[in-house]
Amino acid sequence: MIEQGYRIVDRNWRCRSGEIDIITSKDGVLAFVEVRTRRMTGHFGSAKESVGFRKQMQVRQTAQVYLYQRAAFDQPIRMDVITVELSLEGELSMVEHICGAF
Repeated sequence: MIEQGYRIVDRNWRCRSGEIDIITSKDGVLAFVEVRTRRMTGHFGSAKESVGFRKQMQVRQTAQVYLYQRAAFDQPIRMDVITVELSLEGELSMVEHICGAF
């Protein structure tokens, strides 16, 4: 992400409603990033499939708390997902950054 010009604002930010893996800033937009990693076993689905409705709601609620605590109500925001796919041996197979995933 840093290579693409993003500035990491916070990592593993937590509150009662949950945790945000990475919070970044680029071009005046604050991005709340959920990172998902999966091995390609075929048993539990892909990393993309693991970001369901409940997880999306949790990230949104946690982002709202973050914005409230920093009084950043007029800040443009976006919800991103980074998926990391590993081979059965644990080697990196694919990384994908999905901007505005939900």
